Amino acid sequence: MIDLNWSQLPFGYVKTNYNVRCVWKDGKWGEVEVSDSEYINIHIAATALHYGQEAFEGMKAYRGKDGKIRLFRWQENAARLRHSAQGIFMAEIDDELFFKMVKKVVELNQEFVPPYGTGASLYIRPLLFGSGPKVGVQPADEYTFLIFVTPVGPYFKEGFNPVKIAVVRDSDRAAPLGTGTYKVGGNYAASLKGVMKAHKEGYSSPMYLDAKEKKYIDEIGAANFFAIKNNTYITPKSTSILGSITNKSLEELAKLLGMKVERRPVEFDELATFEEVGACGTAAIIAPIGEIKDLDTGKVFTYCKDGKAGPVSTKLYETLVGIQFGEIEDPFGWVTVLDF
Repeated sequence: MIDLNWSQLPFGYVKTNYNVRCVWKDGKWGEVEVSDSEYINIHIAATALHYGQEAFEGMKAYRGKDGKIRLFRWQENAARLRHSAQGIFMAEIDDELFFKMVKKVVELNQEFVPPYGTGASLYIRPLLFGSGPKVGVQPADEYTFLIFVTPVGPYFKEGFNPVKIAVVRDSDRAAPLGTGTYKVGGNYAASLKGVMKAHKEGYSSPMYLDAKEKKYIDEIGAANFFAIKNNTYITPKSTSILGSITNKSLEELAKLLGMKVERRPVEFDELATFEEVGACGTAAIIAPIGEIKDLDTGKVFTYCKDGKAGPVSTKLYETLVGIQFGEIEDPFGWVTVLDF
């Protein structure tokens, strides 16, 4: 019997029963292995440790009202992992192997899929890294792909309530034409300076502007940014932003709800004109933003003046979550119901 307070889970690591692993060498992927160990043996000269050959994904499994377990757009996660692998020259994982391992790890840990109605879900972390040894900057000749899972609550402790964001200008998450569009660990290491600075000032996350001119909005820490204005869903277009599957889904939902959608460069000076703003991603889903403060100038932009998320953000959130948990019809074919 799992003794967890499902409705009070933080977004953090909880030990589960098993993880799954597979190794690529001699030009092909080997057999899928099941492990109950939380540790991996790795060569001291592995390229992941020295040259940053590492990429990961974040996705979730949801238990619906009918008790069935659902995945949301897993093919998009598989495609994004291949994009990351191509970007830093690692072995790629096809859809068949990716789904086989995701399904297996969820099946082995299904008792950790939180009950319907708790607001929690099972977070799934696929991880691909260079495990082969090299001294000298070059791709490895061996790669390890593993997936572990952990039950989680909301990414932001506020849940679906307004969060406070701080604009940081003394660090960048990623450069144009760099690794920003790949989900690699180096981007998150680069963001830690801004994250810790924002936390120190009492804010949930940093807002990054473009690295070249500091004129355009890029991302909100580990999430994409969006804004609502004149029945239009607006989100930044940039060569240094990670493509969020949640953001992509919200664009489609916005169109379904009769809104216009704009993916374009978004100037920082536009913040004062927006009706609603928010952060979105697999972990956060949607985090409505109530305040954005420029730490350099002291200028503050306020939203959600009644302390609640705006009506459009709320509708988008409720629709997306409803699809993920099987509460409402999925008109896009995004959900895969697991059969085991």
